[in-house]
Amino acid sequence: MTIRSFLFWFGAVSLAVAQSAAPPTASPPPSASEMQQPSAAIAASTAQQGSVIRFEDATDGSGIHFTHSFGSAKLGSLLEGTGGGCLWFDFNNSGRPSLYVISGRPLADSMHPYPLKDKPNPPPHNHLYRNDGDGHFTDVTDQSGLDPEMYGIAATAADYDNDGYEDLLVTGFGKVVLYHNDGNGHFTDVTEKAGIKVNGWAISSTWLDYDRDGCLDLFVGRYVKFDPTYRAFYAADNYPGPLDYAGETNMLFHNNCDGTFTDVTDKSGIGASIGRTMGVTAADFDNDGWDDIYVTNDSTQNFLFRNKHDGTFEEIANDTGSAYGQNGEATSSMGPVAADFWNRGVLDLWVTDGSYNRFLRNLGALELGSLSAADWKGFEDVTAEGGISQTDAQYVSWGSGVYDFDNDGLLDILVFHGGLIHLIQQEHTLFRGVGDGKFADVSRQAGAVLSNRTVARGACFADYDNDGKVDAYMVNLGAEGTLLHNVSTHTGHWVEIKLIGTKSNRDGIGARIEVFAAGRRQTAERVASSGYLSENEGRVHFGLGAATVIDKLLVRWPSGAVQTLAQQPVDRVLTVQEPGERKPR
Repeated sequence: MTIRSFLFWFGAVSLAVAQSAAPPTASPPPSASEMQQPSAAIAASTAQQGSVIRFEDATDGSGIHFTHSFGSAKLGSLLEGTGGGCLWFDFNNSGRPSLYVISGRPLADSMHPYPLKDKPNPPPHNHLYRNDGDGHFTDVTDQSGLDPEMYGIAATAADYDNDGYEDLLVTGFGKVVLYHNDGNGHFTDVTEKAGIKVNGWAISSTWLDYDRDGCLDLFVGRYVKFDPTYRAFYAADNYPGPLDYAGETNMLFHNNCDGTFTDVTDKSGIGASIGRTMGVTAADFDNDGWDDIYVTNDSTQNFLFRNKHDGTFEEIANDTGSAYGQNGEATSSMGPVAADFWNRGVLDLWVTDGSYNRFLRNLGALELGSLSAADWKGFEDVTAEGGISQTDAQYVSWGSGVYDFDNDGLLDILVFHGGLIHLIQQEHTLFRGVGDGKFADVSRQAGAVLSNRTVARGACFADYDNDGKVDAYMVNLGAEGTLLHNVSTHTGHWVEIKLIGTKSNRDGIGARIEVFAAGRRQTAERVASSGYLSENEGRVHFGLGAATVIDKLLVRWPSGAVQTLAQQPVDRVLTVQEPGERKPR
């Protein structure tokens, strides 16, 4: 964002796999043959032949009638142009993900360079849409209490107190609000009680259990030290960009496992790095069993905070090839996504950007837990080789999702675009995975909804109708959002994994899942926030191609427990509970 860079009961079925007559036991690591089958051969042997990825605009009949607001008649500040995000979460444990969408609201008249002639009426606010099934949603914002008095930017959900209900953190300009899920459809503001205090402009944030004590900690990203009254030396159709404001530190809060948090920003080392955060995700990038934190910055080098296992982090982005763009420049990075594109058991990175986007191949070792601090080789940029740069260079990319949209066993990438400092509408792009980290641009064949030009910002992904195909919601800056229903044809088999932690955090955030089917191994991690300002549903989706059974499912829990399930069915949600019981605290 510089001037250029700102430029689901399937057939009513849910299978619970927890502790059956024969409890799951730890197993030895996958064999060499399981791990080292060449990806090209895997793709050729198991990909669903003839599948066609298509999306349709399902907004009108869905009951989701959300229009994002930046609070005024015309864009006039960096805050207003940043846009809003969204998330899918099953707040009422219905087995269906519901949608929460973030909106801005009017700033004071003194904070805007243009006359505010048309303030939105009624005033804009965030919305919670309950998933009723059958593709329909009901606006339950009023009953929920999820309407904070703030200029909202993003949200992230997790069950921070392990009571079986997902809670919610909303970030924005001037403050954050932590909402406790009361379990009856209502949320209570517990920010002060919990000890969460964040000043300035909070933007993308995430949950992770960085010390593996079974309680989720909170990372809060902050953008810049924004002054909404500053606009000196700028023409009437422009406004200050990110480099016109001082950078900001991010914050880390340790969960005390009693409903409260302690600010450990400085103690952890997180506070030593000043940047301009846009997106954040937490995952185990170096395969040492401890989650790290990757932060995308605007016009500033990106950060990779490596977990040192002692409550502290070291920033190593520059040493691992994940700090700068292809030409060594500090790019306008938007949203990061962690995924194993080559099925090697390590997590790669996909990062949207104001220009070329970034596709970073993880150069690490194959075995989880096999690395010492000196072993990991970091990342290499393979964006151009993947066939992505040539298309996306003409757009400004924001929200995105990495999923197997046609369930052929290969990951695809859906990217949403929009102008920076002006409301320039752009079409959107879909890259279908063809194997070996290569992609084909199928955007214009994937449905008219992707050719409908909008000014996109955040985007979140979920199988909202439980048909095994991943859908999306896109937030459009100052305009109505779009629900994209996945109507792909000739698709493969699939499975979605819902985790329930016991010794680990109840959401299973940080758990590594490995699926072995039809001679292929796939790996994913259960994460919280992903992409730009957004969070996807908590169930982890795998496309299985022609496989009709899962030979082995392995879950490596944050607690260190390793759970193995054999001969599991496909085309359904599998609920996997960690062995053991949660100990009272």
